[in-house]
Amino acid sequence: MKSTVDYIMVRQEDKAKVRNLKVISSEECVPKHKLLVMYMWFKATKSWRRKFEPRVRVWKEKTCEEYRCMVRDKVQEAAWKGLGVNDHWQQMKGLMMETAQDICEMTKGPHRHKETWWWNEEVAEAVRKKKIKYGKCQKENTKEAMKEYKKSRQNAKRVISSAE
Repeated sequence: MKSTVDYIMVRQEDKAKVRNLKVISSEECVPKHKLLVMYMWFKATKSWRRKFEPRVRVWKEKTCEEYRCMVRDKVQEAAWKGLGVNDHWQQMKGLMMETAQDICEMTKGPHRHKETWWWNEEVAEAVRKKKIKYGKCQKENTKEAMKEYKKSRQNAKRVISSAE
């Protein structure tokens, strides 16, 4: 038995992804219509960046003694009677984390600049001048302002490359 496929609807950008098409003759969806199977090939999608989760800054801990004292005080205040081992552990963990958060604080956000060890006063001044010239260029929209901006941009690039 021969089958003819009249139309199959695929987006324009997905046409190249169609690899194979076949009709299953034993399956009838509706009268006089057979089941159609299409194989498509897709690339793996990009993984999304991890969402930032604030962490306790234990590496900034001021003094271990202060932390110990605060944990000891909170442990003495807590009610420990009638708890199972897991509940006891969870309560102790909560007390320690809460104390660490109070003393060390939390991280505020992801790193914005990966390498800024080369940033110094000279670089900062060149970039500041470049930004001022860019604003002037945008406001005036003249060839002279554009020339000044390009000159300061080249200067900023030169200063940055010499600082690195």
